[in-house]
Amino acid sequence: MQTRAVISETDLASRIYMGDADAYRTAFEAYSNKLYNYSFSFLKNREQAEEVVQEVFLDLWINREKLDAECSLVPLLYVMARRRTLNTLRSIARSRAAMEKHWAELRHFSNETEESVLLDDLESFTEKVLQALPRQQQLVFRMSRQEGLSYGEIANNLNISRNTVRNHLVSALRTIRYQVHKVLFLFLLVFM
Repeated sequence: MQTRAVISETDLASRIYMGDADAYRTAFEAYSNKLYNYSFSFLKNREQAEEVVQEVFLDLWINREKLDAECSLVPLLYVMARRRTLNTLRSIARSRAAMEKHWAELRHFSNETEESVLLDDLESFTEKVLQALPRQQQLVFRMSRQEGLSYGEIANNLNISRNTVRNHLVSALRTIRYQVHKVLFLFLLVFM
């Protein structure tokens, strides 16, 4: 059975600095679980914590020539893990904020689109109801609501009394309201 000799942290740092893969492996085996637990305590996500540990050890190996061979390895690893963890948290916060902004924009756009479609449908439906009205009611309604003419102006243009104009408009509005309510009622029944 092969036993490993206990290596001091400064020895470990020095050997990693020199490119010793066994020292690197020893450091990974000795500290990866501790760094994982540290990172996981903030991230609460197994995959992200594992990724932090992998990135810390990858950075350690890539930048081994920059190591101070006299320094203790543990504080350096924890500083690296803390930076990576904080960067991950920032990235999560940015992506969540971006996602929420994106959904808010989509909801706003969707609402505008839905409202536009509903308005177009309502206008189309109202036009069909108007076309089904008697000719005189249709004329009075269009002159009043679409052209903005007063009862007196409509009465003069059509050569009828103001009272007749009012009666035609009341009848037209009653018919339109009835048809709209009927459609809304059917719409609600379908979606219930």
